[in-house]
Order: sequence, then structure tokens, then C-alpha cells
Amino acid sequence: MSTLPRTLSNLRKVGIKDYFRQMLYIGDTKYGRLVGTDRAGNKFFENMEELPLRTRWVEYAKHDYDAAQIEPGWHAWMSYSVDKPPTEDALMVTGLRKFEKPYAIPNYTQTRAAFKTYSTTKPKVSAWEPVAAPRT
Repeated sequence: MSTLPRTLSNLRKVGIKDYFRQMLYIGDTKYGRLVGTDRAGNKFFENMEELPLRTRWVEYAKHDYDAAQIEPGWHAWMSYSVDKPPTEDALMVTGLRKFEKPYAIPNYTQTRAAFKTYSTTKPKVSAWEPVAAPRT
């Protein structure tokens, strides 16, 4: 959580509507310049006045908060692997390479749509069921 003067300063800068939305989804107030958006509609921000390693953040288009929704170039920028965002770096511009998919692949782990293996063979090992001897 931030200090009261920082929170009030960010409230003045972002406005009351964005303040409540940030408090609902992020739990903190942040103000910065919009660096760019990706194909999924996620917005990426940067503010160099924040604490170190808290200067970059994303506002997700869908509020699932899954890092698989971020494209690889933006993910590298968010994790401080590269200095320039994909909008400024010619090598990381999205959608120019033939092997690149036009959308982010969602992560279905721990959901109903998760991959489950299916086998038609009988299991070689059966579970052991203990038999209790009657007491006398």
C-alpha cells in the first residue's frame, strides 16, 4: 500500500473513476504514461518516479490476471529484460513473423478446460485397500 500523500496525488492525477477502478482491481493507485497496448487490449504503463521494479505495470483488458494474456515482447519489457517496449523496438514488433500466432494462448491450468490425458489401457497397478481384522 502507498502513503497517503502519494495516494492523494495519484487521485488528483488519474481522476476519481480510475482511482476507484485501480483500487478495485490493483489495490493501489498508480499514475504513469501510457506506453502502448497489445492486440488483446492490455494497456502498459510506465512511471520512473515509482520505487525500483515497480515502474512498469499492465492493466488487463480481461480481469483474469493471467500472465499468459501478455504477448512475449510486452512480457519481456514488463520483466525488465529489455529497455525498449515493442512499439519502439523494430525486432519486437508483433505480427511480422510468420511463426507468430495472432493471439495470446490462454493458460487453462486448474480450469475445466485444462488438458487431461486419456488412456484406453487398463492400469497395471491397482490401489491397495486395507482389510481390518475383526477384534475379539
